[in-house]
Amino acid sequence: MSTSKIKTAVEEMVKPYLDEHGFELVDVEYVKEGSNWFLRVYVDKEGNIDIDECGRISEYLSEKLDENDPISDAYFLEVSSPGAERPLKKPEDVRRAVGKHVYATTYEPVGGLKEFEGTLLSFDGEEIVIEIGKKKHTIPYTKVASARLAIVF
Repeated sequence: MSTSKIKTAVEEMVKPYLDEHGFELVDVEYVKEGSNWFLRVYVDKEGNIDIDECGRISEYLSEKLDENDPISDAYFLEVSSPGAERPLKKPEDVRRAVGKHVYATTYEPVGGLKEFEGTLLSFDGEEIVIEIGKKKHTIPYTKVASARLAIVF
């Protein structure tokens, strides 16, 4: 099974549990690092998620994975919070991040830049506006390769 099909199968298995218990599925990764495969499930909730909640989700998902067996390789299952620098994967993630400090990269240069770190001023579904210093950068959302919250030091 391809990695995208594995990700979709895992999302479908865990989503009912997460919805029932007030959690949000942030992302699923199935990646090979060295000789090992890792299935990583990033989960969050309002007010943040704790290690005990991650443990309960991991136990639930582990049972579902054993029942459905979508992965033929040996792998390590990790369930965790997305962390302080949470990825902004979906448009609704970006909307919630308005007013926060973000880091974004683009597929191609926009205004001569491919990396933007500053305050996300707005997102209308079509464009994001990031303020860096006193300059505002308008970026077509279709050109955003990745975006995440960023910590200011």
